[in-house]
Amino acid sequence: MNLKDYIRSIPDYPKKGILFRDITTLIKNENAFAETINQIVERSKKFNFTKIAAIESRGFVFASAVSYLLKKPFILLRKKNKLPADVHSIDFELEYGKATIEVHKDSINENDSVLIIDDLIATGGTADAAAKLVEISKGKVAAFIFVINLFDLEGCDILIKQNYKVESLIEFPGH
Repeated sequence: MNLKDYIRSIPDYPKKGILFRDITTLIKNENAFAETINQIVERSKKFNFTKIAAIESRGFVFASAVSYLLKKPFILLRKKNKLPADVHSIDFELEYGKATIEVHKDSINENDSVLIIDDLIATGGTADAAAKLVEISKGKVAAFIFVINLFDLEGCDILIKQNYKVESLIEFPGH
């Protein structure tokens, strides 16, 4: 199954000049969604990790299913002011704005190795912020797995230069 066939491309969303890669067409197809989860699970076997984290919100769709199948704790990396307890926060740049993500301070410990899952990587700002959250929590980033890599925006390259392990299931140009 070619997962690329299940990704819809929407020009000029969320703003002019962005070609948005829409995963809703993939997740609404039960076979494509199952294949995606199976591929993430298979790729995760390369890494030694104790917990799975995902970036709000589309990363939750994939990571929660993987967490269930692998019987690993699932950690939420959420937008600012969405978590009720004490948090670590990171501000970062997006390809079309600024944002903050947070994690509960008691979610990740110094003995944890965390697999970070998200739907897509573009410029790498969100993924880099996620790694920093894991690290300020005293955890270690085991690896990243993305469903989509927008390869010409070089987010994966930025992570690899920082010595992170990175996998993606499919690739598209970002423009």
